[in-house]
Amino acid sequence: MTKPSTSFWIISVLALIWNLMGVNQYIMQAYNTDSFRANFTESQLALIDATPAWATAAFAIAVFAAALGCILLLLRKKWATTLFIISFIAIIVQNIDGFNRYNFSDYNGFSIAMTVMIPLIGLFLIGYAKQAEKKGWIA
Repeated sequence: MTKPSTSFWIISVLALIWNLMGVNQYIMQAYNTDSFRANFTESQLALIDATPAWATAAFAIAVFAAALGCILLLLRKKWATTLFIISFIAIIVQNIDGFNRYNFSDYNGFSIAMTVMIPLIGLFLIGYAKQAEKKGWIA
């Protein structure tokens, strides 16, 4: 393996922080915390509460696989790529539910931005891990 650049460490740590925020969001939603519920209207909470189990499972797989992928990236293990791919597939599965059950009028600007950013960051992490593998930074 070759020594990674400083940007590798910065990107890997930022990606881990991003994905740990996703893990936190999942835990708050799964445990239905008051702080989570305070962010939504009653109609939005009704939609969230009606989320099917398969979509909730996809959410869990997406955030935990990506967080673990970031940890493996920091440990310079190529399994990170596989976990990022699993996470991305789970993101797509989760979004299928959202696109089928929500109206775009239910989304605010932040929600729309996150709906676009999350899969884009997932794709970026797949590509970045593959690039790190090619450069010999992870093995």
